Amino acid sequence: MNPLKNKLAKTVFLAACAVLSLPQGGSAAPRPNIVFILADDLGYMDIGANNPSTFYETPNIDRLARNGMRFTQGYAACCVCSPTRASIMTGKYPPRVHVTNFIGGRKTGKMLPAPYQDHLALEEVTVAESLRNGGYTNFFAGKWHLGKDSYSPGAQGFDVGFSDGTPFGYGESILPPPNHKDDGKTSDYIANLAVKFIESNRNRPFFAYLPFQAPHIPIQARADLLGKYKRKAESATPNAWGKEGENKVRLVQNHAGYAAMLEQLDSAIGRVISALSSNGVAERTIVIFMSDNGGLSTAEGHPTSNLPLRAGKGWPYEGGVREPLIICAPGVTKPGSVCQTPVISTDFYPTLLQLAGLPLMPGQHKDGVSLLPLLKGGGLPPRALFWHYPHYANQGGDPCGTIRDGDWKLVEWYEDGRLELFNLHQDLGETKNLAVQNPEKVSALHTRLIAWRKEVNAVMPTPNSPEPSKATEAHSR
Repeated sequence: MNPLKNKLAKTVFLAACAVLSLPQGGSAAPRPNIVFILADDLGYMDIGANNPSTFYETPNIDRLARNGMRFTQGYAACCVCSPTRASIMTGKYPPRVHVTNFIGGRKTGKMLPAPYQDHLALEEVTVAESLRNGGYTNFFAGKWHLGKDSYSPGAQGFDVGFSDGTPFGYGESILPPPNHKDDGKTSDYIANLAVKFIESNRNRPFFAYLPFQAPHIPIQARADLLGKYKRKAESATPNAWGKEGENKVRLVQNHAGYAAMLEQLDSAIGRVISALSSNGVAERTIVIFMSDNGGLSTAEGHPTSNLPLRAGKGWPYEGGVREPLIICAPGVTKPGSVCQTPVISTDFYPTLLQLAGLPLMPGQHKDGVSLLPLLKGGGLPPRALFWHYPHYANQGGDPCGTIRDGDWKLVEWYEDGRLELFNLHQDLGETKNLAVQNPEKVSALHTRLIAWRKEVNAVMPTPNSPEPSKATEAHSR
């Protein structure tokens, strides 16, 4: 059976199972709506809720934090976009689904990067499919970056939408002009489509996934907003630079174009949230806000600074993987609450199923845990978090793997086997490598990291001109 037919067969079976779990009788409360907002390359320190001193202005995102729960240690499953997006859709770590780099990335160095798939396999049962099987109408607008054509959002559980400039379920006539001067990142366009969808579906449960394209480069900002922030930058702290490897890293937030893109994104998000209220569904709608990876600080224009977090997009340090994360679940989350428990993007799948009153799918979202206990003010059992990035990042990062367990974080650099150990509680900026002082901790964490790679079938990079024995060893780790 080909993948698409196999997927359809699975969908029919799972839908039948989901129907059995649907509320029976007229008195049952309707399932909550879900709006999942994903920013593109937004840093943890870019929003006012996380950084009151930020140069940028994010009143709508900050208001969402006041109405829900803000996570101070929310992580993306990768330091670049496509793998994180795959983890959200599947509840699995990126190496399990063989999407370990941003789709299209092919940079090489001293090593040959690991091969990866240029799409999310149709065999995966996405969170969108599970929700649809449970009675949800699904909508998508924005940046998919998990495959084109037969691997588009329409093949992965979304009913109608707009993806990467290509509509599925919509007519061509509603596409915005390319690089429209007033909406170059399509933030307003995505919001307009989302508002129309909410208005049309307010009487039935819906899942709206809105992966915006801002504030990713290139800088495309509205002229009036750009002028506003250029004036603001005149009295801001002047540029300052540091070094991250061979790259310079921005140490100050004062980029007018980035700020303008972010304000337009924030305003668009505000209009989506307002539409929930105006259509009478705000009190039964879960809203999640996150970014796909850290802010861009070490290359390609260096538009933002993530300090005190180290580095940014493309790096395993906190600036590359720690994200702004807010969950607002009316009746579940306490307004203005803050959670300091480390969580990761694989956790959304089981969390949304539980919030929706649908059965969990442990065979699918096997790397995620439901955050419902945290949302209710409780806790989770301790666990380690893992990352595998067997590629060279455009932003300067090299192939590496990472484990975080408690306050300890170990980074392994695959080129030379170098190990770095940090205590995040004592050293959030990862400035002090404690590996030499703590050999037993290094050994224990490294052993667990290697075991995890075997468990998820992680593919390793190989030397460009390897000796046979070293190549074999690299694949076995």
